[in-house]
Amino acid sequence: MRDFSDWISGVFADLRMPNVEISSIIDILIVAFLIYKVLIFVARTRAWTLIKGISLLGVVYFLSDVFHLHTIRWLVSNTFNVGLIAIIIIFQPEVRKAFKTIGKNTKLAITGGDNADGEEARQSALDEIVLACKKMSAVRTGALIVIENEVPLGNIEATGTKLDAKVTHQLIISLFEDKMPLHDGAVIISSSRLASAGCILPLTETEIGGEHGTRHRAAVGMSEVSDAHVLVVSNESGHISIATGGKLYKNLSEDEIRYMIYGMKKPPKRKLVSFFKQK
Repeated sequence: MRDFSDWISGVFADLRMPNVEISSIIDILIVAFLIYKVLIFVARTRAWTLIKGISLLGVVYFLSDVFHLHTIRWLVSNTFNVGLIAIIIIFQPEVRKAFKTIGKNTKLAITGGDNADGEEARQSALDEIVLACKKMSAVRTGALIVIENEVPLGNIEATGTKLDAKVTHQLIISLFEDKMPLHDGAVIISSSRLASAGCILPLTETEIGGEHGTRHRAAVGMSEVSDAHVLVVSNESGHISIATGGKLYKNLSEDEIRYMIYGMKKPPKRKLVSFFKQK
């Protein structure tokens, strides 16, 4: 028993608190904060799926090293080498937008900006979008409007014509007028601004019914690869629909549009049900 007590005393005698300076603590906190911000940014972009794929490759690489699977280890290591360059090229718009976001946040901190201004701008933009959809629905003018949320759409914006204009219903309606150069594409709303027009959206491979055209397929396709809300005005029926989360909600009222995009204190009277079921 005495031997065990002596061993315990010896263990605790060897345990010494390291000398930690204040600068080291600050350094660790800064690095932890930066890692947290990077993870938050990645989780809000298309890169999150890629990160999960890279993590899986990391596990495969580890297992191949443990079990001496040399061929698999060689393949994975070379994939990493080539993949780093591919990631930089593919996600160049997201990287550019990340630096722009840092600049905007820095400016906000310096000028003492207020979130109330941003909320007012979002509400004003929503009012203009809803009014534009209502007017286009009345005359059956087809339209496709993408409202960006957390996932940046820089790569989609790049497919169209950059505008960076204030959101007004007159401008939106004019862009979708028949025979106008940009009427066939989509309008991107980003940070309460009309970022670009004439944009090309990915088409869904899900069966949504033969009565729906290319605009509806593009709306659902866009909602499958991002968290955006995509408004569609049918040029045949005049119905206003919203695609979100890979589902299409058809023939919505003004209140239902507001509820789905930015939320309302009072939900719509009827239950919103997607117009089709995914496979």
